Amino acid sequence: MRKFKEFRVGDAFYSTCSISDKELEEYLNFSRVRNAFLEERKKGESIVSGRAILSRMEGEFTRLNQIYGNHIVFIGTDGDPEWENRNTRFLKPVSADQVLKLKFTISGKEDVDDEFGKIAVDFEGTDQDGEIIVISKKNLYRIKKEPPR
Repeated sequence: MRKFKEFRVGDAFYSTCSISDKELEEYLNFSRVRNAFLEERKKGESIVSGRAILSRMEGEFTRLNQIYGNHIVFIGTDGDPEWENRNTRFLKPVSADQVLKLKFTISGKEDVDDEFGKIAVDFEGTDQDGEIIVISKKNLYRIKKEPPR
């Protein structure tokens, strides 16, 4: 686990993930999302909801060896000025069980006070051919400078 002071803008960390049909069903039941497009999956099409993808990506980020153990809380998104302050783009649909290669890049770091700092993290998911599927910029996390022992 890295401490806040050890993170540098530009640091990149990697993982992979996928979402099964069962996990997608559980997510849709929990979130209560109702969308005709997503209901098409019952007819054999297994497109994963964008929020489910982002949730899984965040989950994978918090499980990284470099992150896990810190007191870290998602506090929002700032968006990207080049994208009119939007922060996420889905460039292709994701199917259930499709493996995404994930890249997490520290894109910002600042002190908040003596106890906490803030890091911005860019998420990127690519398919097995290296084509970008999803980009989410400036996901903000409050992080305790000295993690619990």
